[in-house]
Amino acid sequence: MLGRALRRYGRKVAGAGVLGGTRLMGFAGGLEGIPRETADVVVIGAGVVGIAVAREFALKGRDVLVVEAASTFGTGTSSRNSEVIHAGIYYPPKSLKASLCVKGKELLYKYCFDRRIPHKQTGKLIVATSVAEVRKLEDLLRRGTENRVEDLRMMEGSQAMQMEPELQCVKALLSPSSGIVDSHSFMLSLVGEAEISRTTFSYNTTVIGGHFEDNCLHLHISESKDLVNHTKDVPLLPQLVVIPKLVINSAGLSALPLAKRFHGLKQGVVPPAYYARGCYFTLSKPKSPFSHLIYPMPEDGGLGVHVTLDLNGFVKFGPDVEWIDNIDDLSSFLNRFDYSVNSDRSGRFYPEIRKYFPNLKDGSLEPGYSGIRPKLSGPRQPPWDFVIQQGEDIHGVPGLINLFGIESPGLTSSLAIAEYIAARCSR
Repeated sequence: MLGRALRRYGRKVAGAGVLGGTRLMGFAGGLEGIPRETADVVVIGAGVVGIAVAREFALKGRDVLVVEAASTFGTGTSSRNSEVIHAGIYYPPKSLKASLCVKGKELLYKYCFDRRIPHKQTGKLIVATSVAEVRKLEDLLRRGTENRVEDLRMMEGSQAMQMEPELQCVKALLSPSSGIVDSHSFMLSLVGEAEISRTTFSYNTTVIGGHFEDNCLHLHISESKDLVNHTKDVPLLPQLVVIPKLVINSAGLSALPLAKRFHGLKQGVVPPAYYARGCYFTLSKPKSPFSHLIYPMPEDGGLGVHVTLDLNGFVKFGPDVEWIDNIDDLSSFLNRFDYSVNSDRSGRFYPEIRKYFPNLKDGSLEPGYSGIRPKLSGPRQPPWDFVIQQGEDIHGVPGLINLFGIESPGLTSSLAIAEYIAARCSR
């Protein structure tokens, strides 16, 4: 796959002299004789943000190569989330999460409407289930208003419970502009538009590191299948080195460990990586008890075990937060995370859900799926903003943009993130 995709890329841009067929010689890291190719823009990672970025650069006339370790796009965090279109309430004012979520929401709704991608503006109720939580709810209203979410409305519990008879709360914050989207259909559309506009996707292809030479970043690339049985005792050497004019590290769960393998990057600017697994359980009965998304107060590491509807009307609850560690680099590169959902874990869900849905019956939760959040802060630490790291003065490598901690609201923000990055590169 690596060779075929890059040969197609080479034929496509050979007339412009972008792709060469030389050999890499003389690098002290032991890469003598390994083939070298040059490229225009390389996006590492075909999650929703990477795809959106690739499309944006391609629409601006750049030749783009997307390198993805998996066999297709969106197999990591992008396909293992709540598929919620967030309004922009939770995030600190003037943060990237706040501004890009608010703008991204508008762009996403328009994109989906124009292309008939399945989505629905369901609205969301964030609920206080005790008097002690009311002040936190009021804080969310102030924060959301400061973030220019202009349609928020505080409601008495009786009003919210009239809207949702199965709900129990003392007060609620209504967010009418929240919704849901078919994330796969959205990503499929982005991929199609990117490919039409001079983007090549190379799947089953892993960037395992890189080095800084001749004032640019050289990417070390291998076929994913050759990494599966790799042992730590054997040096990890690439099969190909690609030298792009611009690199966007949008590798999601592996963005941080990959950046640490870019020799020449100022390692002090790479924050530590944390991983939080979240499990979802589905409601066994087909009819949904709710018509809105229902969210409790945010918790450490997440937004709480909430009610999400899918476009078929089915209900899922989650995610919870389970911190995981001891993830080695190759496991993150190849997405070797444990995504199983133990049915016994439902015992933790019932009491949390019954705080706002007291009629939830025993035995009505079934294991659904799980996802991993790429986080920049650990347990009991303040949450970090998105990190879009660009500039030789910041990390010492020209032509490199690192995207760190792109968790929720990454799906909502994806089109806005793409515009933001492309605009910064055109200056």
